[in-house]
Amino acid sequence: MPNYVDGFVVPVPKNKLAAYFRIAKKASKLWKEHGALEYKECVGDDLDIKFCLPFPKGIKTKPGETVVLAYIVYKNRAHRDKVNAKVMKDPRIHAMCDPKNMPFECARMLYGGFKTVVAA
Repeated sequence: MPNYVDGFVVPVPKNKLAAYFRIAKKASKLWKEHGALEYKECVGDDLDIKFCLPFPKGIKTKPGETVVLAYIVYKNRAHRDKVNAKVMKDPRIHAMCDPKNMPFECARMLYGGFKTVVAA
C-alpha cells in the first residue's frame, strides 16, 4: 500500500538555521515516537536552477534566507491523522514551538498532505 506524506517548504534565515534544526531534531523524535515512519529535514544546497521555477523564487525568500524542505512519511492518511493528533496533544510540541520565538515566519511556510503515487 502506498504511503502518505506531509510536505513542508520553509524559508529560514541562514543565521537561524542552527535554532531551526535544534527544534527539528526534537520534533523528529516526537513524530517518530508517535508513529511516523520517516521524518526528514533538508536544507537547500543547489537552488540556483535555471530550467524551472527554483524554490527560493517560488517561496519568495528574502535576502539572507535559504529554503528547508521537510517531509514526514506515514502508512496512510488515517495513520497521519492519528499520529498528528497525538503530536498536537503532546505538551512537548507546544514547549518547543513558541510562536513569539520561532526561527522562521510560520505564515510563509508551505504545507500539504500528499498521496504517494510512485515509489521506487
